[in-house]
Amino acid sequence: MVTLKFTATSLHPLPASSFRMSELIIPSVQKPISNKRDSLFMLSRVANSLYWMSRYIERSENVARLLDVNLQLMLDFADFDEAQLEKHWLPILCSSGDEKTFFKLYQKADSESVTEFLTFSEENPNSIISCLFSARENARQVRDQISLEMFETLNECYLFLKSSNAREIWQTGAHDFYEQIKKYSHLFQGLTGSTFTRNEGYEFINLGKFLERADKTTRILDLKYHILLPSVSDVGGAVDAAQWQAILRSASALEAYRRFHVEDILPKKVAEFLIFSPTFPRSLLSCMQHLDEDLHRLSGNERREYKSAEERAFCKLLSDMNFMTIEEILKSGLHQFLQLVQTTLDRLDDHIYQEYMYHPPVDTQSEILLHQQQMQQQQ
Repeated sequence: MVTLKFTATSLHPLPASSFRMSELIIPSVQKPISNKRDSLFMLSRVANSLYWMSRYIERSENVARLLDVNLQLMLDFADFDEAQLEKHWLPILCSSGDEKTFFKLYQKADSESVTEFLTFSEENPNSIISCLFSARENARQVRDQISLEMFETLNECYLFLKSSNAREIWQTGAHDFYEQIKKYSHLFQGLTGSTFTRNEGYEFINLGKFLERADKTTRILDLKYHILLPSVSDVGGAVDAAQWQAILRSASALEAYRRFHVEDILPKKVAEFLIFSPTFPRSLLSCMQHLDEDLHRLSGNERREYKSAEERAFCKLLSDMNFMTIEEILKSGLHQFLQLVQTTLDRLDDHIYQEYMYHPPVDTQSEILLHQQQMQQQQ
């Protein structure tokens, strides 16, 4: 089974070298991951499957929400011409790094082509259907590690997407389809919290979930800079307000934002809320705090002890954020700050893979020869 690993670090179109595909490693000799809290061990293959199962589920939910919000936003701007539609939808493709694949399959970017590509295209490794098929396959690989309820939920979602009924629902009412995808994700995450043993596996599931969620929050915010940035005449107008509201809804943050800010939706306040809110579970700060806690629990290190330069850079950024203000970020550049976060998360992802999931294949012939030599020395 092939796991496609998404590691884009920028909303701008990137060269192919910026993206990496990695196989689901099943090495000839599995590397055990020790747990300092008890005597259990976990194979690197199992850790990899749990991590990517969680990332794929979180990614599918975020894509579903982003498409649903933008389709509803189009209802307010029904008079958009072809050029305006492309200007709206193309950056959404760029945010996932899939624009090159898209234009191999479609001639133009509009509501129908982009949503179909990001929903049903199996040629797109980041489409909803590809993500959930991969999540289910990863779950199948570790069927004995997860609860029956977790696997049944993923399998039910898989069968739903394989059926003709799924596309019919999408064609007759895309909102209902995307709501169903989000419900499957919420149900799975709720069952994981209720039925999964609190061991290393649970920490890998959380690492996948919160790293993916943090990455998507930065990309949702960066959409305003990259694609939704209005002309000077639009700033503060109806278009600008609708777009910032769409940003909040894309992160399921509109109601939470309203509890803290009952006045108009202000760009500065939106950015501050999605970056710094300590209580909103999809804010960047909240996700990074969860990542920090899980990394230290997994490694067994004390606070301010780090296993690698990547962990140290991540924790330094988190520490800096505790003292930053939104004014400082806006002054130095929101886009530049979000790019820094994406790069840091990308490197942390590589560290997690190298430290816990990858193990070089063993040269069997050399191992046999070494064993024979050892036996001869003992005789």
